[in-house]
Amino acid sequence: MNTLHFSHQAMSQRLLTLAQLYQQGATSELMERILLKLFLYEADTCRAQLTEFEKDLAVFEERYSLPSNEFYRRYQSGQTDDRMDYVEWASLVQMTENLRQRLRLLTGNGGT
Repeated sequence: MNTLHFSHQAMSQRLLTLAQLYQQGATSELMERILLKLFLYEADTCRAQLTEFEKDLAVFEERYSLPSNEFYRRYQSGQTDDRMDYVEWASLVQMTENLRQRLRLLTGNGGT
């Protein structure tokens, strides 16, 4: 099987080319269906990961009787120590927010 591999820069350029084709109305129905399926697949993957991350966040929230957003505010302002649990929790909060942002981009809305 012959697979193509592109650098991030090369792929970025190809995506810009694709956007230009769309702006010119020069795309096929097949291309549109494939892209829609790709966006739906990626959004579903993000939702599944978010579900897992939110379960993990709930464990920390229960353990420390503190909502993640309040914990993260305290963590960012230096009001917590650097115990491993807190570092892991903060990382999980960041990864969850990154996934939410990605989902918003993929769906064009709040991610629902």
